Amino acid sequence: MATADIRLSIAHQTRFALRLAAALSSPSAAAAPAPATNAAFSPLSLHVALSLLAAGAGGATRDQLAATLGGDGPGVAEGLHALAEQVVQLVLADGSGAGGPRVAFADGVFVDASLKLKPAFGEVAVGKYRAETHSVDFQKKADEAAGQVNSWVEKITSGLIKEILPPGSVDHTTRLVLGNALYFKGAWTEKFDASKTKDSEFHLLDGSSVQAPFMSSTEKQYIAYNNNLKVLKLPYQQGGDKRQFSMYILLPEAQDGIWSLAEKLSSEPEFLEKLIPMQKVPVKQFKVPKFKISFGFEASKLLKGLGLQLPFSPEADLSELVDSPEGQNLCVSSVFHKSFVEVNEEGTEAAAASAATVVLRSFTMPMDFVADHPFLFLIREDMTGVVLFVGHVVNPLLAP
Repeated sequence: MATADIRLSIAHQTRFALRLAAALSSPSAAAAPAPATNAAFSPLSLHVALSLLAAGAGGATRDQLAATLGGDGPGVAEGLHALAEQVVQLVLADGSGAGGPRVAFADGVFVDASLKLKPAFGEVAVGKYRAETHSVDFQKKADEAAGQVNSWVEKITSGLIKEILPPGSVDHTTRLVLGNALYFKGAWTEKFDASKTKDSEFHLLDGSSVQAPFMSSTEKQYIAYNNNLKVLKLPYQQGGDKRQFSMYILLPEAQDGIWSLAEKLSSEPEFLEKLIPMQKVPVKQFKVPKFKISFGFEASKLLKGLGLQLPFSPEADLSELVDSPEGQNLCVSSVFHKSFVEVNEEGTEAAAASAATVVLRSFTMPMDFVADHPFLFLIREDMTGVVLFVGHVVNPLLAP
């Protein structure tokens, strides 16, 4: 896959990520969390799971998956698989042995013992996605099969996510579960001094406030300012390869500005690239709250809201998945996703399962960055632009 094609595919993937983030952030969304809830998810995890589903889809179902995930026209499904292969190899390789972040990623295809995967689907799953295939007994031992899926996710995420399939989510009619899990643990390039962490006021969306622990620093920071929005970049320690992971905190000036910011990022994905701080600036007041989020949701309603209807309907064509007449009757019943993100003085631990009109100004004069009201955040690999996690914090004290 050519470099230009990869960049375009990653741009499509980022657009999908930001559209989903806006849908999840919107207080009116059917599957959105309550406005007073912190949220986090891995758009990359969902993108890869749906791309793998596209490998087993045919006709209009495959076309709709391809259009939702990035682009249309002939060869889009193949492009999705090529992108997944590149992302799995380049972005999601574990770098902890070389001093970089620990990354663990896995795809799993759990198929009922009565069915056999089509060889072509199996080749793509194993060859491009490095997926593991498991034969389980959904028909006679559904609870046991769900336990196998959950144990697999728990192992990949180092115990942070113990259950991706809630009780009752699979039964004797289940034939296939596509699962994936992503674990990320990175240390900041410049760690915060824990002795400087102090409680301070964090303003909530309802106008009240809470006392929360804030990390602080007097070191120069990557900060940029644009149109009532400040962006902080916190780089993670780099390993022996070229990858550079960073967390970005997007802090609107308005205390209730995160919903409109999420909408803007969704409608103008290129806006994100213009927000990347390029240089360090001296700081005056600098405070970032510690937070920990565990968030799970069933994603099919949000995906339908993005126009992805066919895989969930009786008209679904998933005939390329299994070698059986039953393949004509398969459809996706649900998409379960769960994420965990923790930010503290040392760094981040995160896991998940399933024409420029804006001028960005970087200041050399001292700047304040006080994240004392709701903000968006994302974890990104900067060399490729791949977004691993997205979320929002409305109250850092909320327990996961």
